[in-house]
Amino acid sequence: MSETNIFTPFKKAYQSIYINNLFFYILFAHIFLFVLSFFIKELFVLGLLLTAIFTCIFCFDLFVVFRLKNGIESTRILPEKLSNGDHNDITLEVKNNYPLEVFIEIIDEIPSQFQIRDFSIKAKLKAQNVKIFPYQLKPAERGEYHFGSTNIYVHSILNLVTKRYILGDDKMVKTYPSFLKLKQFDLKTINSMTSAYGVKRVRRIGNSFEFEQIKEYVQGDNIRDINWKATAKKNQLMVNQFVDEKAQNVYMLIDRGRTMKMPFDGLSLLDYAINASLIVSNVVIQKQDKVGLFSFSKNVNDYVAAERRNHQMGMILESLYNVKTNFEETDFGVLYSAVKHNIKQRSLLLLYTNFDSMDALERQMNYLRAINKNHLLIVIFFKNSEIVELANKSTHSEQEIIKKTVAEKFIYDKEQMVLELSKYGVNSILTTPKNLTIDAINKYIEIKSKGLI
Repeated sequence: MSETNIFTPFKKAYQSIYINNLFFYILFAHIFLFVLSFFIKELFVLGLLLTAIFTCIFCFDLFVVFRLKNGIESTRILPEKLSNGDHNDITLEVKNNYPLEVFIEIIDEIPSQFQIRDFSIKAKLKAQNVKIFPYQLKPAERGEYHFGSTNIYVHSILNLVTKRYILGDDKMVKTYPSFLKLKQFDLKTINSMTSAYGVKRVRRIGNSFEFEQIKEYVQGDNIRDINWKATAKKNQLMVNQFVDEKAQNVYMLIDRGRTMKMPFDGLSLLDYAINASLIVSNVVIQKQDKVGLFSFSKNVNDYVAAERRNHQMGMILESLYNVKTNFEETDFGVLYSAVKHNIKQRSLLLLYTNFDSMDALERQMNYLRAINKNHLLIVIFFKNSEIVELANKSTHSEQEIIKKTVAEKFIYDKEQMVLELSKYGVNSILTTPKNLTIDAINKYIEIKSKGLI
């Protein structure tokens, strides 16, 4: 909508009154007609007549648009929280209280994080009618998002004057890690992925047992499991029966260092790791395992002990909401100390991190090997799909050859990191940010089916 506010000196008092461009076009036509009347006198009377008619029409339009104080009502319907990296549905419900059809333009005050400067919805509303206007927003970072007022500009079919309604109150909505994707990985999907690997029962590593029942002793039972109190009561040998503990510990270890700030397709690597951690945690709980997490860099933050409680996902979601990168070099010695101090039972550790070079990996290798000695460590780091595309492009100039050579060197270094980790018995996943979630889930399902934890 293009309009001019003629009450600029009195903007505070008359900020909702606007004169549209059509008014000025007609006004200029009248001025031109009066100029011509200096040469053609008969046009002067015609000009006066048209001016009187135009004045009446203008006053009528002004009366129609401003006769009602609450001619337009609006309600913005927001979700309780936004999902980072996903399309979130926002709804505007607009009601026309005018007894005639009006034309509107909606300008919603969207949070500054989206950097949307041209948001506009134009529509026509019938008399006494309610209309729904849905739109979507895709956050690129976690945090607080503040919505402002909803501005609705209204004019009649004459389109001479416009009234602006400033509706609604400011509203803050928190943006959490990508919880909307949890529905894509329900129990049915998990079971189908499990069947792809097959289920083979093997002996579990470690002594993770849980009590099942007390039964009569039979030949072949372990005499160390004899329950002497139950034996005295029954006057016959009774033994405790144990089964392999079903709930295994799985921890998400999230690197908050500077290398995780690298952007990809609108999100940072840290956000991809956080979104994947949330989804994998949900899968772990559905598979009857215990899940926990902590983030680290120069120190350890956001620690959540591995449990399988009803509100465990809520605790993980709240913890992931606060994870921020600190742009510092990550200290894997801090990670080793935290794992040794907090995780006593052999567990599956999914470490989300990234390495700039082979030297960066070698500096941390001793810590990774030490962690892997008592736990099953999976190092998950990233390859740059844009560099892969650059390496696969055909070259036609010397500059393109240089770029391709550099890209191939980056790819080679990443592949060497996988081999270096494998040499010391450390499992790893080299994946793109886009495939991170599904690759992490597949690895967990594979390890679960093989009984490695």
